[in-house]
Amino acid sequence: MIKYPLLKENAVIGVTAPSSGVPEALHPILKEAVDTLSKEEFSLNVLDTPWIQSKAKSAPAAVRAEELQQLITDEQTDIIIPPWGGELLIEILEHLDFNSFKKKWILGYSDTSLLLLAMTLTTGTATAHGTNLVDLRGKDTDATTAGWKKVLSTQYGDSVTQYSSEKYQKEWQHENPTPHIFHLTEDTKWKTTGNKDVKVTGRLLGGCIDTIHHLAGTPFGDVKHFSETFIDNEPILWYFENCDMSAKGLRRSIVQMKLSGWFDNTSGIMFGRSESGKVTEDYTEYDVYQDIADELNIPVIYDIDCGHVPPQVTLINGASATVETTAGRGKITQTFN
Repeated sequence: MIKYPLLKENAVIGVTAPSSGVPEALHPILKEAVDTLSKEEFSLNVLDTPWIQSKAKSAPAAVRAEELQQLITDEQTDIIIPPWGGELLIEILEHLDFNSFKKKWILGYSDTSLLLLAMTLTTGTATAHGTNLVDLRGKDTDATTAGWKKVLSTQYGDSVTQYSSEKYQKEWQHENPTPHIFHLTEDTKWKTTGNKDVKVTGRLLGGCIDTIHHLAGTPFGDVKHFSETFIDNEPILWYFENCDMSAKGLRRSIVQMKLSGWFDNTSGIMFGRSESGKVTEDYTEYDVYQDIADELNIPVIYDIDCGHVPPQVTLINGASATVETTAGRGKITQTFN
């Protein structure tokens, strides 16, 4: 059985940096995020690592693990939201005591998704793939991003529905800030490899494929054990987003996960929009999508609202989900059971 945390009113947000911290030159955006959330119903407990960045990480692995351990076992902390992702979160896994983790939400994406997936696979506790803390600093929040509070406030046994965004951001324009951070200029369209409307159901698992594929073959990536122990071998509906891998790198990672048994009982795969997927000769990321759809005989949905091309819906690792596409629009209903 999956264990679901619940976001309560007047929640205390713990902020730690299990991967990268924020360089001093960017401290203003972290302070702005803290101030913005403090003006809402939240209290924030910001520890040391979010303010530090050196050697591609916020601090040595043991220090990062200790801070995370402190927050996740603290009775006063209700939810943990790192400032953003990074590169080397995988270093802290061996230093964590997953058996001591309290049932509380961890929210984020990018390198944070490696922690999210490892926690759900290891403990059966649901985790939330969605916005980072620094992306909540705007005076306004777009409707898609804002859905994180509604999703994380869903009671056990209830369902919550999200819809594809109307517009997405093609490129960052940090020199031209908006009230809601993102520049949502491009029409959103969820697509499928068969160019047909799709409806697919399964237990959600996934994250940033650049990082999470490294869990395959480790004690923190045992999908078979998770399936047998926590979801009674229900089919898995995977979601991935590609930060900066080429098409060939993406393909290698997909094959690695397939050979590790991650797709042995899969109902479908979703891919987020990506700025990456660099073409190798004439091999594209869309060829990767078609290859895996053909090999597994499953529907593949792509360009969904997930990952480094915002905005993004909030996807719950472990939740039962039904995803539908209709003429380029997307709908995802998650049930906490």
